[in-house]
Amino acid sequence: MLSHTRLLTLSALALGVAGALASGNAAAAGFQLKENSVKSQGTSFAGTAAKTGDSSVVVNNPAVMTQFEGTTMQADVTVIDLNYEYQGSGTDALGQPLSGGNGGNAGGVTPVPALSVVHKLDNGLAVGAMISAPFGLATDYDQGWMGRYSALESDVQVVDLTLSGALDITDRFSVGAGLIFSQADVTLSRGVDFGTLLFSNPATRALPFARPQAADGTAEIQGDDVGFGYIVGMHLRPTDTVAIGVSYRSEIDYELTGTADWTVPDNVRTVFNASPMTAQLFADGGAFAELTTPSILNVGVTWQATDRFALMGTYARTGWSSLREVRIQFDNPDPDSVEPFEWKDVSYYALGAEYMLNDGWTLRGGVAYDETPTSIEHRTPRLPDANRMFYSVGATWRVTDAFDMNFAYTRIEPKNPRIDINEPGYSLSGPFDGDANLFGISAQYRF
Repeated sequence: MLSHTRLLTLSALALGVAGALASGNAAAAGFQLKENSVKSQGTSFAGTAAKTGDSSVVVNNPAVMTQFEGTTMQADVTVIDLNYEYQGSGTDALGQPLSGGNGGNAGGVTPVPALSVVHKLDNGLAVGAMISAPFGLATDYDQGWMGRYSALESDVQVVDLTLSGALDITDRFSVGAGLIFSQADVTLSRGVDFGTLLFSNPATRALPFARPQAADGTAEIQGDDVGFGYIVGMHLRPTDTVAIGVSYRSEIDYELTGTADWTVPDNVRTVFNASPMTAQLFADGGAFAELTTPSILNVGVTWQATDRFALMGTYARTGWSSLREVRIQFDNPDPDSVEPFEWKDVSYYALGAEYMLNDGWTLRGGVAYDETPTSIEHRTPRLPDANRMFYSVGATWRVTDAFDMNFAYTRIEPKNPRIDINEPGYSLSGPFDGDANLFGISAQYRF
């Protein structure tokens, strides 16, 4: 018979699903998504807190809204083509190779839309609204791959509605602020090695399926919540050709409430049901977890060097140190699943340029360096993250005086992503071959 205390301890080790709640996407460090403006994407998001003429400033720096005239509407969509393939190996609790392949391409093609509107009043006041996705993740490994005990499917969606206002303090200085209404929806799954769990207990070790990798199941966690935050900003125009913008987005707390869905092999379930103390374990039920998305400080500068040529730069600081751990609590008597992250605050640096080719076309390009908040000690296949470079090109087509189309392409290349996992029931170590291609198109109409 399984010892209740022993099984509780082992079940916490076998699950570990909490790790997925803080995993990420190749579009930015951690699980941040910067893709709320195709025009800014064309310069690797350089100068986003200072640039005018792009209504995504509703979320990037609301103080810039005072530089608009009339009403501006903008729709953006960026398609992220994420590619991640595992090239390492793994062993089970007995040192045997983990069965299964490399999981295939864990990435996929994911569209990230955004919609914004800015209206400038006659009294120096401007208001705006925007729907955007500041954080997200979408990865999916093959069901039986060797890293199944770390990750299968990850689907994290955070969607914001931001309502902002701005006011000119002087002819060259404005301030802005906004309220953020945010919806988080998380679905995550991974394999569970019940064979190793039974093998770890002398009372069940003699069972023919009580061997590592011999009795696999799965665990899926789903949860959602609404959170609230704010953004503030300032925009300084010391000369006619130079602009400086600073914005700050607050942390947002979510209390994710949802369900835990377990798939347990029939022979393993029979063993658990043999005792009233273990029959309640690994049963479907409610689940709860707290999640905090980080604060973001964004500093941007633009310089209109000539009538046709402009330079811009960005320094951003993302407060990932707020993510120390993720703890999943179950309504059923399964123990909490706790995953330490110990993420660190990171910086993002970008330089970009624009050139007005003629009255109809403006060309742009940019490069950026993006630091990862992760460390090798806590990195998982859900986020085989690494420091990365952005390389971007873009263009604006001025169709009419009131209507523009924007296009952008970005190549993101992580530097030597790899994992090194040593859990009580298995180990997984090796590099990933990873990159991302971003294709963006947007339309802006002014009236």
